Amino acid sequence: MAAQTAPPRGFESVHDPPADLKTRLKASYDAIAPKYNKWTIPHSSTRLRYLDQLLSYLPTTTTSSSSPPTPVSVLEIGCGCGVPTTQKLLSYPNFSVTANDLSSAQIALARASLLPDDPPGAAHGRLTLLEGDMLALDFAPASFDAVVGMYSIIHLPRAEQVEMLRKIEGWLKPGGWVLANFAAEEVAGAEKKDWLGEEKGWMFWSGWGSEGTLEKVKEVGLEVVVEDTVEDVVDAKFLWILARKSGS
Repeated sequence: MAAQTAPPRGFESVHDPPADLKTRLKASYDAIAPKYNKWTIPHSSTRLRYLDQLLSYLPTTTTSSSSPPTPVSVLEIGCGCGVPTTQKLLSYPNFSVTANDLSSAQIALARASLLPDDPPGAAHGRLTLLEGDMLALDFAPASFDAVVGMYSIIHLPRAEQVEMLRKIEGWLKPGGWVLANFAAEEVAGAEKKDWLGEEKGWMFWSGWGSEGTLEKVKEVGLEVVVEDTVEDVVDAKFLWILARKSGS
C-alpha cells in the first residue's frame, strides 16, 4: 500500500476524526450550502462525464420511446441540492431515485427544485429524499440497479468507507453498478477550518489512496470496470471508480 502522503493543499493532517464528525459536517454544509452550490455546479463536467459512463450500462428510456420501459432504481449518497446529478438521473422516465444527504439545507433545496408542489414536477412518485448519515441507511438486499456517490464517501473516516462499500455491495442487485470517487492520495484524515473562505465551513476527508481503495472495492466483491485518477478543481486528485456486482 502507498505511504501516507500530505493532505490536500490548505488542509491539515489529523490522526483521528473528531467524535462529533457527522454533526460538524452537517452544520458546515447547512451553513455553506448556497455558496457551495454556486461554486460546485459550474464545475460539474467531471461528474457528468462519469455519470454518462454509468448510464451507458443502464437501460435508459426517453419519453418518445415506443418500447416498454425497464424500471431502474438508483441510490445516490451525498446528493446535495440535486443539481445536476439527481436531476439528470430523473430525466429518464424509467428511473426512480432515492437521494440521501447529511445536510438539511441541501435536502430542502433538492426538494424545492426537484419536487415542486405547484405544479407537481415530473419527479413526483420517482424521487425519495432521505436526510441523514449515509452509514445509517438501511435497505433490503438487492434493492438497487446502481449506487452513485460523488464527493461524499470521502467525508467518512477510512474504516467507515470500507463499511460503506460492504453496504453498497449488499444493496446492489446482481449485475448492479456503483459509481463513486475517492481520494487518490492516502491520508488518514485531513481537515480545513474555513473551506471556501467560510468561517463555518469546517471540512474533513480521508482516503486509502488509489491502490488501497481498489483493494477495498475488490475485497467486498465488486469488479472494477473503470479506474481513473483525475486532477480536480480543488487542487486534489480523485480516483473515479465504476464497478459492477457479479451476476446477470
